[in-house]
Amino acid sequence: MIQRIIPSSGEKLPVIGLGTWQTFDTSDKNKHIQLTEVLMEMQKSGAKLIDSSPMYGKSEKVIGDLTPSIDKNNDFFYATKVWTTGLKSGIEEMEKSMRLMQRESIDLMQIHNLRDWKTHIKTLREWKEMGKIKYIGITHYTDSMHDDLEKIIKSEKIDFVQFNYSIENRNAEKSLFAIAEENGVATLINRPFGEGHLFKKVRGKALPEWAIENGIHNWSSFFLKYIISNSAVTCVIPATSNPLHATDNFDAGNSIVDENLKEKMVNYLAHL
Repeated sequence: MIQRIIPSSGEKLPVIGLGTWQTFDTSDKNKHIQLTEVLMEMQKSGAKLIDSSPMYGKSEKVIGDLTPSIDKNNDFFYATKVWTTGLKSGIEEMEKSMRLMQRESIDLMQIHNLRDWKTHIKTLREWKEMGKIKYIGITHYTDSMHDDLEKIIKSEKIDFVQFNYSIENRNAEKSLFAIAEENGVATLINRPFGEGHLFKKVRGKALPEWAIENGIHNWSSFFLKYIISNSAVTCVIPATSNPLHATDNFDAGNSIVDENLKEKMVNYLAHL
């Protein structure tokens, strides 16, 4: 899998990771078996980053329950978020997240949707100094908040910014990517499939022959390769509980497409 450098450290991160919104929020033991298969496929592919949040129901606990059974589980890159208001509440929530995920330290702690970010960023700096977390991040999922993300990137020393971006929603290309790059901030991409809208749009439609000739073998790959072919993307985090879908997602990280093909992909989708 292609890897990109985290600017603040030089550490390399595989370009496809795993989101857990809704997919890991389950007590169903049969689902847990499937999710373990997803994690094993993830490791087999060379992917690392698992992204979660207290907002995602049982997801943090499920990650903590399932990952210990996987060989070399410490090789995963564990990311979660703080999603509350107030200093004390933030500390308590982050400590709970670490217990649920069964981690003594977290690779990336993010401020979810910028909630009370001015309070939490002070704690995150302290925790980074103490070694409890490795990286600090901020997140949002709507175009309307990209300006706010940009302002924070310019004014605060952070390591990661997570935001929405897809082949049909390219608002981040206007300036957010450039500002992240200029300030040495790694990018995590959420909503890569437009909350499933993109798959609905292509349902029942065959891939164009020119896509297959360029190493795109399924629609998941079509959507993800567009994203990772942007050199300013550090990692994209599609969510799935299906091991077969996970394989398709992770396989997309093995190659990128050029600018001419990206434009052709956008135009093709626009005319469906």
